[in-house]
This record gives sequence, structure tokens and C-alpha cells, in this order.
Amino acid sequence: MLPSASEISTYAVKAIALLEKLIATPSLSKLEAETAKILEEYLDQHKIAYQRVGNNIIAKSKHFDSSKPSILLNSHHDTVKPNEGYTKNPFEAIKEDEKIFGLGSNDAGGCLVSLIETFLHFYSQEMPYNLILIASAEEEISGKNGIESLLHLLSNVEVAIVGEPTKMQVAVAEKGLMVIDAVVRGKAGHAAREEGENAIYKALEDLNIVKSFEFKRKSEFLGKTKVTATIINSGTQHNVIPDICTYTLDVRVTDSYTLEEAFKELQNHLQAELKPRSLRLNSSKIPSDHKIHKVIKQLNLVQYGSPTLSDQALIPYPSIKIGPGDSARSHTADEYIFISEIHKGIEGYINVLNSYIYHQD
Repeated sequence: MLPSASEISTYAVKAIALLEKLIATPSLSKLEAETAKILEEYLDQHKIAYQRVGNNIIAKSKHFDSSKPSILLNSHHDTVKPNEGYTKNPFEAIKEDEKIFGLGSNDAGGCLVSLIETFLHFYSQEMPYNLILIASAEEEISGKNGIESLLHLLSNVEVAIVGEPTKMQVAVAEKGLMVIDAVVRGKAGHAAREEGENAIYKALEDLNIVKSFEFKRKSEFLGKTKVTATIINSGTQHNVIPDICTYTLDVRVTDSYTLEEAFKELQNHLQAELKPRSLRLNSSKIPSDHKIHKVIKQLNLVQYGSPTLSDQALIPYPSIKIGPGDSARSHTADEYIFISEIHKGIEGYINVLNSYIYHQD
């Protein structure tokens, strides 16, 4: 049974009060201990059993049964550092013009508190599914002490709903990330004489290729895999031909490639020695025959492919990304979320879960 408008309003009042506490408590990545404590206290108030792993919080629905499939609800409580453009206190929840301002309000506090209220709504229901709630740490840095550290505690997850600001549209695919360190080797010599082999010039040959490089495969929702040069370093003094030049590549990989495949294709065109920093942050796409597509269609939800990274990259289960707020506001000065978006977020999440859990084929 779907909640009434007054019930949604009650959930939203609670969610906003929790969000205000989270905003007022600094929680930069790796430093989320105090917001984790706030979340623990909130679950205690509602008599919800939970487990804390590092600065991550995990809770399961009251009638959890390991023989049933599970639905994972995930969002994060860490934030980036506030930038210098803030005109308001980033660690104060300020209500103004029907908005809530503050660091983490949009990314992803609004999503997190909406998912928590959604979890509480379903918590005591006897259902054919389990619900698992994870408030994760270190999402903004894809840290190994974030959601990745909890995966061994999970099993039989049929779908994950990742809370990120998407204007309640559904990201059915998300680009992955691979950072590559490149080394070009030349031969040192005196700049005044025609000797040596300039590693900078060799690197420029590579970078000209990178500038116009197009991967062969394209994705239906995510378009092209994209590579961008972001850092370059070389030389020790003005009169010495440099024998080493290093540069860094940022590669945003679609579901058309595994990270290894994208790396190999790039490697075949460049002379530098290439080394990926990690192969953890994979692209994702919900399978075309997954049950969630019926829910998306039933609820008339807009689908798209997301260029931004989230905990989806580390979740090894079919997943979608959806939440209140707007990704365009993330990491911006004077970040905010509309109060109405919290209401719509809770209602939207409940509708998605209700349709998924009780959907009749």
C-alpha cells in the first residue's frame, strides 16, 4: 500500500531534520566518523539493528531471510572539500527560498535521507524481498574503506538502487574510470648542441594522437569512451634535453568496453609505457532483460546514461542510479537541494520499490 500525502510529508520532515544534522557535521572522505555516529543514533531511535564497518553503516529489514533475494539501497555520507567560492557557511544547513543550502545537501545527503525514510517505510513489512540499507563512506574518492569493504557481507542481491542526484531520472548505465600513468623515454643531451632525444617532443606525438583519439565501439546510452590528457611533467633545467616525460590520462569508459579492453586499444596507438593506476572502477549497465525495466516503464521514468562516477562502479550487482537533486549542483559553491525534491525523492523511491517488490509478471 502506498503512503498518503500526509505520510510522505511526515517522512520528509524527519528526513530534512536528519539532513540538517549531517550538513552541520563535517564529513570529508575518510573523516566521516561523526556523521556515521549521527546515522547510528537515528537508527537507534527507530530501534533498527545495524552494523558499523569503519565509517559505513549497514542495516537489514526486520524479517531478513537469506533464502530470499535482496534489494540494496545505497547512498553516501562523505563529501568533497568545500571550494573557495562559498558565500554561505558550508557546514550550516540554511533554509532559504524553499532550498536547503550546505555542503553535501545535494550530493548526496538528500538522496541518503530519502533512502533512509524509504527503508523505514518498508522495514517491518513481510515481503518476498529483503532490503539492505548501506550508508557508505569514501564514495567521493572511491576509497577501499567505502562500500567495497562491505561486499563480503552481502549475497543474493538482485538489484541495487544507488542514491545520487539525478532529478529522479534513472541512470541505467554509468561510465567507469581508468587513470593511466604514461612514461615516454628519450635520451639526455645539451640543449645547445644537436644531441639527445627530447622526451617532450616524443610525448607531444602521443598527445596529438590522444587529442583526436576515438575508440571504435559506442554505447547506446553512454556514447563514446573518452580519453583526456590531464597532467604532464618533464625536464630538470633549461639547458638539458629531457630524457623522460610523464603524462596522465583520464579515461571514461562506457559499457562497450571492459577497462582492460579500453587500455589495450589505447596502448596499441601510443609509444609511451602505460600503466593503469587501478582496474576497479568499472562501467555499468543494467541488463536489458532485468525486472527493473518493467518498473521504469510502468512508472514512466526517464532513462539516461550517466557520465559521472558513483559507488555503482564498485557494486558487482545489477544497479540503477536515481535520486533527488541535480548532478549539476554537485561540488559547486553554495550547494543546495530544494525541499520539494526531498518529498519527491521519498515518494519516488517508495513507488519504485513498491512496484518492484509487488510487481506481477
